[in-house]
Amino acid sequence: MQHIMDNYSSLRKSETKVADFILEHPEAAIHFSVSELAEQTGVSDPTVIRFCRNLGFKGFQDFKIYLAQNIIPEIRNIHESVNKDENVPDLVRKVFDANIAAIKSTLDTLDFASIEASIKKLSNASRIMFFGLGNSAVVAKDAYHKFFRIGIPCQWFEDSHMAMMAASIMRPGEVLVVISHSGSTMDIVDVLEVASKAGADTIAIVSHHKSPVSGKAAHTLCVASTETEYRFEPMASRIAQLSVIDVLSVGVSLLHSETCIANLEKSRKALVRKRY
Repeated sequence: MQHIMDNYSSLRKSETKVADFILEHPEAAIHFSVSELAEQTGVSDPTVIRFCRNLGFKGFQDFKIYLAQNIIPEIRNIHESVNKDENVPDLVRKVFDANIAAIKSTLDTLDFASIEASIKKLSNASRIMFFGLGNSAVVAKDAYHKFFRIGIPCQWFEDSHMAMMAASIMRPGEVLVVISHSGSTMDIVDVLEVASKAGADTIAIVSHHKSPVSGKAAHTLCVASTETEYRFEPMASRIAQLSVIDVLSVGVSLLHSETCIANLEKSRKALVRKRY
């Protein structure tokens, strides 16, 4: 916080609006995406990013890590709810309670119209591409694992270069699904832009409706989580993301029920000899 005050006089007038808000509401700022902070302070997204860079940070995410390190106890980098000397029963309850809360909050806030539209798009897709980076790549792979058995050709990527090339050759009628906890990853935004330009439909599963990623997707499915975005290993939000993937896969399976059931039967028979 002192770093902001030391450099306050060198900031532009629009950037001081960002500084003033953060100095007054530092914990709230940690939970915001760049677009949400911009809206809260009445400035543009580039102004927020410029504010961060003028303070010597690489960008908004880098700044949030600095901010969190200054105002949040280190132990909360491991988990939002636990204490350093947590006993095992309380540890179990707090981790489970956080996951349950994320699923319940997501259920309460999900836009059912967006879910329905996404199910229809995926059901009619000639091919589906799933893309996520880091922790979100695990969710993307889980989605691929569920959807390929339905009978719709699909792929998943965790490499941004491969995803970019694949997005560039997508066609109308194909669907790109991206997963991003922060909603602020440049590689995800780039792939969305390329896929959209190629004519593909796009769906984003994020934790912020107002984020660069959600702004580029045709349909945004927002999961709820109390985790701060400076953490690179979000936990509860991942459980909520997986639940949304389950909803989509079940919804599409119902629309392709005959093919899905036949494929499931074939895959089960194929695995019989693999088990004792």
